[in-house]
Amino acid sequence: MSFEAIVIGGNFAGLSAAMQLARARRRVLLVDAGAPRNRFSEASHGFLGQDGQTPAAIMREGKRQLSLYPTITIRQGKVVRARRDGDAFIVGTEDGGEERAARIVLATGVSDTLPEIPGLKERWGRSALHCPYCHGFEVSGGKLGVLANHPHSAHSAMMIPDWGVTTFFTQALFEPDEEQLLKLSARGVRIERSPIVELLGDNPKLEAVRLADGRVVPLDAVFVAPKTAMASPVAEQLGCAFDDGPFGPIIRTGDNKETTAKGVFAAGDAASAMHNATLASASGVLAGVHCHQSLVMQSAA
Repeated sequence: MSFEAIVIGGNFAGLSAAMQLARARRRVLLVDAGAPRNRFSEASHGFLGQDGQTPAAIMREGKRQLSLYPTITIRQGKVVRARRDGDAFIVGTEDGGEERAARIVLATGVSDTLPEIPGLKERWGRSALHCPYCHGFEVSGGKLGVLANHPHSAHSAMMIPDWGVTTFFTQALFEPDEEQLLKLSARGVRIERSPIVELLGDNPKLEAVRLADGRVVPLDAVFVAPKTAMASPVAEQLGCAFDDGPFGPIIRTGDNKETTAKGVFAAGDAASAMHNATLASASGVLAGVHCHQSLVMQSAA
C-alpha cells in the first residue's frame, strides 16, 4: 500500500490533519484542489498567531512546513471518486490517477450559494460577509445590515449591534416573532421589511442598498449566511451519513471525527455547523490524531 492515509483537501482542516499524521511518521498523501472556500477573503481574522494574514499565505506556509516531513506527499489535484476496497480505500483524481490507503480524512469543505441579489456575489468576502467574529471588527462603527435568508437570521441580527448600527432586512421571508421583536428592539436593531433588490457602490465597497419600494438605504457592510452544499461527492460515494445543519448538510462524525463509514474521518466546514478558521484547524487536529490511533489499534489487533 503506497500510503497509510490520504487527506483530501488542503485548507486549514486538511493541513492540520496531515500534520498530526506526518509527525506520527505515517505515510500520508495530501491532495488539494486549490479552490478553498475562503479564497474570496482578503484576510483571516481571529486565528491566533495568524490574525490579518491572507488565507493563501497561511496555507502556503502550512504546506511549506508540512513538506519538511519525510513521509508526506503533497499533490495538486481534484479527487473525484473514492471507494472501499476490502479493508482499504482507492481514491481517484480528475486526471485519472489512483492511490490506495488504509484511512481517509475528508477535509473537502463546502460550497456557498448566495441569494440572487445583484451586486451581492461580487462583494462576497469583502463587504458582504458571513461571520462577525471573522470580519466584524474591520467594519465596526459603520452602518451594518443583516439579510434574512434562513430561520436563524433574527438571532444573527441580535449579535451585530456590538459592531455597529444594525438594520435587519426581513426580505419579506422571515418575519421575527413577538419575542424576537422585543429582543431586537432591546438591542436597537431597526427592522426593514422592504426587500433589498440591489447592492450599490464602487465594488467591492458597499455604499448603500436599493429596496423594492425604490428607497436607497446607506450601508457599509451586510451580513448574510449562504446556503451550503458539499464541495465534493466523495463523502457520499464512501457511504458517509449526513445530518441536516442550519445552512445545509453536514457529514456526521463521532467525537473522534470518524464518520459512519469505518476508517473515514472528516474535519472542517463539511463536518461542522460552525464555520471558522480556528475551529476548522482544531477539528483537523482531532481527525488526524484519531486517524493515527485507529491505525495503531489495527496494527495491535
